[in-house]
Amino acid sequence: MAATASNPFPFPSRRPPDDSLFYAVYPLPLPSGLPAPALHASLQSLHLSLLSHLAPFLSSHLFHRDPFTLSLPADPAAPCALCASPPVPHLHGALRFGDSLPDEWLAVSLLFALTRAFPDIAARAWDSDGEFLLIEAAFALPRWLDPESAPNRVFIFRGELHILPPSLFPETPSLEAALAAVYDDSIDTRAADAIQAAIQRRIAWLPEKAAENLHTARVIVPAPVAKVLKEEPCLIARAVEGFYDRDIDTMKHAARMEKFLKGPGGEGVEMVRTTVRMTRAMYAQLVQQNFQAPRGYPMPRREEGPEKWMEAELGMKIACGFEMMYQERRRQGEEGKGSTWEVYRKSLEAAGCFEGLLPGREMESVDLDVNQFFKAMESVLGGGSQEQAGSDDGFDRKSSSSDIDFDDSDEDNDFAEELGDKDVDESFMESYSDALNKELSSTTLEKSFAHAPRPETNNEGPSDAAATDAEMTPVDVDLNLVESILNSYSSQQGLPGPASNLLGLMGVKVPPDAKKS
Repeated sequence: MAATASNPFPFPSRRPPDDSLFYAVYPLPLPSGLPAPALHASLQSLHLSLLSHLAPFLSSHLFHRDPFTLSLPADPAAPCALCASPPVPHLHGALRFGDSLPDEWLAVSLLFALTRAFPDIAARAWDSDGEFLLIEAAFALPRWLDPESAPNRVFIFRGELHILPPSLFPETPSLEAALAAVYDDSIDTRAADAIQAAIQRRIAWLPEKAAENLHTARVIVPAPVAKVLKEEPCLIARAVEGFYDRDIDTMKHAARMEKFLKGPGGEGVEMVRTTVRMTRAMYAQLVQQNFQAPRGYPMPRREEGPEKWMEAELGMKIACGFEMMYQERRRQGEEGKGSTWEVYRKSLEAAGCFEGLLPGREMESVDLDVNQFFKAMESVLGGGSQEQAGSDDGFDRKSSSSDIDFDDSDEDNDFAEELGDKDVDESFMESYSDALNKELSSTTLEKSFAHAPRPETNNEGPSDAAATDAEMTPVDVDLNLVESILNSYSSQQGLPGPASNLLGLMGVKVPPDAKKS
């Protein structure tokens, strides 16, 4: 589904996350008429060229949440699930920047750099606000450009922003037509200088000065954590995310610290001092939160100095983040598969839950004889006449024989005349109600409601009292409603609540000792 006037960003059924940037890169001119293998090979070649160009920067930079990357669609000839765009050959990507807004603009600067280095590609970027590049240049935009008219009009081409004017496309253009117009040198689609300047003010220092957003801290962590950070420094982003977004369930993993605080034999591990590189937002997320060290975590004494305590506290938070991240990923990886699932599946098979069906076997269709079903219903509901009872007996005898034809039209007509649709519904509801009352009579649910007064009996015979007790007297709905409201009001203990609000709307004032009265 492409972008529409009512949907400024091309997401058909859900709003994109607020902390994510989405982008797409299109080769120009758009390849057409290529078979699927050739199209895939062309996109793969472009993909490798773009990533190779960015590799020197991406290999050394640390992003707050997700790194900048590009990927090929699963099927280049099919509509893109990420971009929700028509089947236009392209590369795409998504970047979660979290609380680090500079990462979003860093990704935008990389798109500008790519289109500058590769003049035969165009790019576009959007987030939950839609065309956020236009928001940055809002004071310089022409009056006709708004969220309703922006779809498929804003592109990044050859290091500059291009906007397709309404004189070129009075209505929302298709993506193919828009890209063709951007690539056509005879058509002027370059945005005004004021718009270009507003965008360049945000990305002029990127990506060369992106390292200014990074911070290096000295921490004391368990040796396994230090080893992980040495081999994969980018995992600090996942550890901080796991710590910052922790909940009650993940906190249980941090309380045990089974992975990063215990050695192979269960003994404690060595604590080492190391340096960790992170974004400024990561450092702020770790420092601003008060967090008690898990029981058994080796923290230094405060008498050893504030510097060592701060290093150990920061390292403890990182270690807990690694523990929570690892255990959650491990649990998600085993859920629904693995040895535990195989044991559970085999137990279901042994219990006959699959009725001997093999994987991939088609389910058998239900062979239902409608006439036999109605006759069975008649026997269950119980006919009001002896003739119906006799008919039921005949059915019971016939149903035991496999060569009886239940399509006899005379019997169907007789049944339809004797038992109409209305009678069937009433009889069924009476039978169902009796069965339900009988089931409830053996439980304590009946005793939890207030009932209407029992009818007076003469008690002349022993069977009268027993019959009265056996029958469920009707529930007094009004009395139960009043009792429930008063109990709810009493439980508020004089404080505002739903019961007092409801009674106030009805103009009823209940005294404080309403329950006693």
